[in-house]
Amino acid sequence: MTRPRILLMPTVCEVEWKIKPQLEEWAEVASFDAPGIGADRPGSEGQLPMTAAGIVERGLGEADARGWRSFVLVGDEVGAAQAIRLAARRPGAIEGLVLGHPARSLSAKGPRAPLNGDVVSAVVQVARTDFRSYVRALTQVTQQAYDDELADRYMARVRQEAVEAYLPQLFGPVAEEDLTPVLASLEMPMLLVEHRGCLMWTREGFEDVTALLPGARTASMEIKPSVSPEFAVLLREFCEDLPAGSGAAAG
Repeated sequence: MTRPRILLMPTVCEVEWKIKPQLEEWAEVASFDAPGIGADRPGSEGQLPMTAAGIVERGLGEADARGWRSFVLVGDEVGAAQAIRLAARRPGAIEGLVLGHPARSLSAKGPRAPLNGDVVSAVVQVARTDFRSYVRALTQVTQQAYDDELADRYMARVRQEAVEAYLPQLFGPVAEEDLTPVLASLEMPMLLVEHRGCLMWTREGFEDVTALLPGARTASMEIKPSVSPEFAVLLREFCEDLPAGSGAAAG
């Protein structure tokens, strides 16, 4: 039987998906680095732009390289926004959309902003002044979800100049893009997962996106989804419940 096919969208680096080995026990899983990350150094010949759009293109290329005509698409944090944009590009290929930290934008402005502006500003400032402290700060921002081992792998994979290039691309004007029309247009099973008590993503942002999508499954957990064994179990259950005949439901 065909195993489920899952494409994991990163914020910038595939090591963010600590639960990938757990998913690979029952699914065919694809993950990737954003343009300019890892072996793909900034400025490499033929490199995709180091932007949100470039990450989406890299994700589409990963699916195409594997010959996947359909798959379950999964994103967490900023990667959830890129997953929404990818789903809009190829909705017929997406059997199910699973989002950790889902939001209708990445805005940190306004009374119901999806992101906490003070935390975003602090993280961006640290990233620009002391990269090692920035990576270690991810442990605090994710409430210990990024442990020292993952932080070391991240620093080995991601260069400071790449992060500095992505910050204005992910948290600049594109963060204000309202994804509401895209989300409302998507007709596919969805699972929306809140990181309860998250320091950067707000409760109001989660409430607003779930109100927009009343037919979606929802869940809440204390650990960031991309590193949470609980999320891995939830994702498997979601795939098993997809309509019969879909590639993700098989196996």
